[in-house]
Amino acid sequence: MVSLPALVLVGFVGGVQLLESVLDGLNVRYGASAVRDAEAWVREALDVNDPEEMLAYQRSKTTLSGLQSWVGVAILLAVVVSGLYGDIARQLSATGLPSIAQGVVLLAGAVLTGRVLSAPFDAYETFVVEERFGFNNQTVALWVRDLVVSTVVALAFGGVIAGAVLLAVDALPTLWPVAGWATVVGFSLLLMVVYPRVIAPLFNDFDPVDDGALREAVEDVFARAGFDCEQIYEMDASRRSSHSNAYFVGFGRAKRVVLFDTLVDQMDRAAIQAVLAHELAHWKKAHIWKQVAASAIQMGVVFGFLWWVTTSQWVYAAFELPSETYAALGIGLLYATPVLTLTAPLTNRLSLAHEREADDFAAETMGGAAEMTRALETLAGENLSNPFPHPAYAAFNLTHPPIPERIRRLREQYGDEDVGSGVGAEDGSDVDVPPAT
Repeated sequence: MVSLPALVLVGFVGGVQLLESVLDGLNVRYGASAVRDAEAWVREALDVNDPEEMLAYQRSKTTLSGLQSWVGVAILLAVVVSGLYGDIARQLSATGLPSIAQGVVLLAGAVLTGRVLSAPFDAYETFVVEERFGFNNQTVALWVRDLVVSTVVALAFGGVIAGAVLLAVDALPTLWPVAGWATVVGFSLLLMVVYPRVIAPLFNDFDPVDDGALREAVEDVFARAGFDCEQIYEMDASRRSSHSNAYFVGFGRAKRVVLFDTLVDQMDRAAIQAVLAHELAHWKKAHIWKQVAASAIQMGVVFGFLWWVTTSQWVYAAFELPSETYAALGIGLLYATPVLTLTAPLTNRLSLAHEREADDFAAETMGGAAEMTRALETLAGENLSNPFPHPAYAAFNLTHPPIPERIRRLREQYGDEDVGSGVGAEDGSDVDVPPAT
């Protein structure tokens, strides 16, 4: 007979997944209606020749992602509710291995299982969806290599973190949540240094921008922003995809701004400068540290909840678990994950504020909104991004404001002489988000 806590878990996890599916459906329908209403702007400003292709891409991505999520949730709940999870935990407990080793083995099994289950969906996305819309540049051999390497990295780093937390559980029975929290936060900081120098180069080549016209443009925007020019890299993203982007990562000597080579090819120098200024704002405005602080608070709440779960006897009885803390931790994480999803509208607010602040910094650095506006239009058009997400979907899923909102806001605050191809253009392509349909 299925226990009440197991039924609650099924209802909670399944209910949140259902909410996400409803939001996905709303987003696809809302975006389709809005794109068709603003078709002239989409064609002219975003340079999308066929808006229906943009909509088809969004439908394909959303459908595949939703199917993958439901399959994952169904398998996960079946494993837990059927008692298979408890059986595995009891078998590990009977091996005589140290508790820490048992927990690491359980985590490794979960990681490997997840990779095996997601591989067919990832392959379909790469070689069918991305290929159909002209984004994929990957070979099968490169895709397999990435899968193997990323799995090894996940196992290595996941094993280290799990081992450290379980060591704290063993050594500090009453204070392990504090020690575990400190371990996770410390590892997050360490990863910000390790990722750009060790992990990212396993997948891509990063060439310093040292000379030529791009270097001159970089030096110019650094001078305008009041920085010394250093740690700017161009990444060979085109080896895998024609999608374009840029990002800021790290701190101290490990900090760097990375420009995709696809972005460099798709944008003019002034637009690239605006993107660079936007990324520099995350550095100048200490956004990384603010995000770390917010994440630390969130992790503190999670560890407090996990402590309550692992010290409550109901979890062991309800799921037929051995008296091993790591077994209860797994169940606790299943309850905690949907809560993080439901609180995403709150946690995303900080990121949204940071992106708006970075847009402002870019406009101020470039002396107006024209360059940043052009960059945003290029990013949306080249990536076939949905420019009009449903407000509810955006609240739960987006860490960046919608492109039209960002463009409209920039022009209202900083002006833009180049109004003929953007928000509020006289061709009637008003990009105000249309009402929900």
